[in-house]
Amino acid sequence: MSDAHAHHDEGWVKKYLWSTDHKIIGMQYLFTGMLMALLGGYFAYAFRMQLGFPNQPVPGFGLVSPNEYNALVTNHGTIMIFWVAMPVLIAAFGNFLIPLMIGCDDMVFPRLNRLSYQIFLVSALVLLASFFVPGGGFGGAWTAYPPLSSQAKFSLTPAGSTLWLLAVALEFVAFLIGGINFVTTVMNSRAPGMKWHDIPVVIWMIVIASIVFMASVGPLVAGAVMLLMDQQFGTGFYDPIRGGDPILWQHLFWFFGHPEVYVVLLPAMGIVIEVIAVFSRKKVFAYKMVLYTAFATGILSFFVWAHHQFVAGIDPRMANVFTVTTLLISVPIAEMLFVTIATLYGGSIRLDTPMLWAVAFVAEFLLGGVTGIYLGSSGSDIYFHDTYFVLAHFHYTFVPIAIIAVFAGITYWYPKMFGRMLDERLGKLHFWLTVIAFNFIFIPLFITGAAGDHRRIYDYTKFPDLARPELQNLRALATVATVVMLSAQVIFLYNFFKSMRSGKRAEANPWQANTLEWLAPSPPPHGNFAELPTVHRGPYEYSVPGRDLDYWPQSDPPEDDAAPDAAPEAAR
Repeated sequence: MSDAHAHHDEGWVKKYLWSTDHKIIGMQYLFTGMLMALLGGYFAYAFRMQLGFPNQPVPGFGLVSPNEYNALVTNHGTIMIFWVAMPVLIAAFGNFLIPLMIGCDDMVFPRLNRLSYQIFLVSALVLLASFFVPGGGFGGAWTAYPPLSSQAKFSLTPAGSTLWLLAVALEFVAFLIGGINFVTTVMNSRAPGMKWHDIPVVIWMIVIASIVFMASVGPLVAGAVMLLMDQQFGTGFYDPIRGGDPILWQHLFWFFGHPEVYVVLLPAMGIVIEVIAVFSRKKVFAYKMVLYTAFATGILSFFVWAHHQFVAGIDPRMANVFTVTTLLISVPIAEMLFVTIATLYGGSIRLDTPMLWAVAFVAEFLLGGVTGIYLGSSGSDIYFHDTYFVLAHFHYTFVPIAIIAVFAGITYWYPKMFGRMLDERLGKLHFWLTVIAFNFIFIPLFITGAAGDHRRIYDYTKFPDLARPELQNLRALATVATVVMLSAQVIFLYNFFKSMRSGKRAEANPWQANTLEWLAPSPPPHGNFAELPTVHRGPYEYSVPGRDLDYWPQSDPPEDDAAPDAAPEAAR
């Protein structure tokens, strides 16, 4: 074991703030992501109150000005994508799970792992600092289209826009470092006997997502450097008066931005597949096909970006090409969803809280996928573009990814993280309030969007056609549902932190799962395993005929060496 992995008695700062232990770093990402989620949710509350009850003081915020509205919307989107979805789904779960699920003691580059989180933390602090500079936080939308982002006279946030850009760039550096660690660890540090087809789906998905991120982020980093030069040094990369092209930024941004959707979707899908297999007591249907389609999704994700630009003057012949590729990429995603449904079919289903979240992911994400078909067609997108129909569709894809799948993962691996069980009644109450409120937010917004609601209007009372009472009532309904959904998260936070201290002690393998992380103590110590395990089979051998137990841990010796019911004590 290398010196970086060696265990010494450490102080609190050394152990929790300066750690090279992959589990501590995973927790750092998780808690930072949770804090940023609270901030992003607060921003959503403030601007939705303005939309639902225009020009009224917002409790806990005050009167929302137009500039503040722009900053709230911009930073809500930025935070939820870059500082919640990515750090939790990739960095938190990736750091915590990869060494445990492949049966090794730590990441191959533990100090690099620590550096990744430290850079990420700096990026979050830079973003927070942007709210307190003259002019306030950046207000040019999370996509940062020039000239709003490149010229302060349009966004009215000269310092905020630069700090926003710097924060995003630092965050990308952090995830590039982390991605290298993830891929290298899975390639080189698997437990003895673990073949490629013995790796759990969630680990495959995190690795594929890391590769897609590293392959797609380069053009945007270059574009961000050019945007920074336009902001600070008077260059004209995106200024048509000086020979630049604002559409160039759209290409650079979306060449990264659409693969980014799959960067967070694939880990979410992996979490859901893991949970559904365990709680339906069935082998994952078509395991290898899931991997093939995940790779296909990653490749196809590089050929769909311009469907965001159907109204940006794109050549109609190219629009037809991107319409076809957009429809094509729905095929592997649909296949993965059908795999989850096929895994459920005929299973001995247990509807514990993690399973409720996993099934809700499938149902809600299907709604997002179906509504996306309209937007992938250039003809209908011309009408729907930049309306609340797009916003509702986007949230029906992203909330299942960044919220619902995350709750499935947290509630499933919470016993492993903290050695205690969450309160099941509070967990189910939190689930139902969150999911019901979520649908009451965004189904009305499909209707207002189809009626013509543009997504960047601060006050609809200025537009008589959109200020009709029936539309305003739907906006108010969505706002009230937002308050309910955000309030429900208090139940989760109470359950999360209370259970850490006084929750029921978790059994060694409370869900009777097969994967290797359940062999380690809960919570796992530094180094994870007293003795590194040996893998004898795949991760999804449930309900095998002839066995007394309906699960068969990967590390159990083969049948010819041990009786079928001779599962290790830790797995009982």
